[in-house]
Amino acid sequence: MIESLAETNAADDGAALDTALARAAAGGDAKAFEALYRRHAGRVHGVIVRLVGSHGVRAEDLAQEAFVRAWQALPGFRFESAVGTWLHRLAVNTALMELRSRRNGPRFDDDDEALDSLGLADSAGHGTALSMDLERAVATLPPRARAVLVLYDVEGFKHEEIAAELGMAVGSSKAQLHRARQLLRERLGVAA
Repeated sequence: MIESLAETNAADDGAALDTALARAAAGGDAKAFEALYRRHAGRVHGVIVRLVGSHGVRAEDLAQEAFVRAWQALPGFRFESAVGTWLHRLAVNTALMELRSRRNGPRFDDDDEALDSLGLADSAGHGTALSMDLERAVATLPPRARAVLVLYDVEGFKHEEIAAELGMAVGSSKAQLHRARQLLRERLGVAA
């Protein structure tokens, strides 16, 4: 009970700190924005890599782009949601814009660099190794299948939202999700 209260207070303190930093940054305080960046850069970069893959430094560029947009939009932020949630949504939107722009450009069906950038599992135990295997398998999915999987299973989007964001039919979103899950089962050696 005490531990859960401490975790809740820590989360509340984090949200309060984010709010204070965002208010200061909205007023032009670059140091406050830098602190926000440091607090959220990992999560922002992570969601972008999961959505678009890690094509060289492109995921890093997109994370930076998301933070530039955040800096520009902060003065108009109404604090109706948590700052972390808002930054995360900006990152998702930035990644989705990249996916839309790729639709007519070159296709990246293999992403070996994503596998390399994930590193090797450490000796912390089976849970860590399984998590790394899953991350590696997701990174190898074709881009549209990976995007649908991440948006549906990780981000909680509905098929209608995914279809609208990725410019596809709802049925295509469902088919891509099925394809992604099937490919993951195969790559992880899990029976259907």
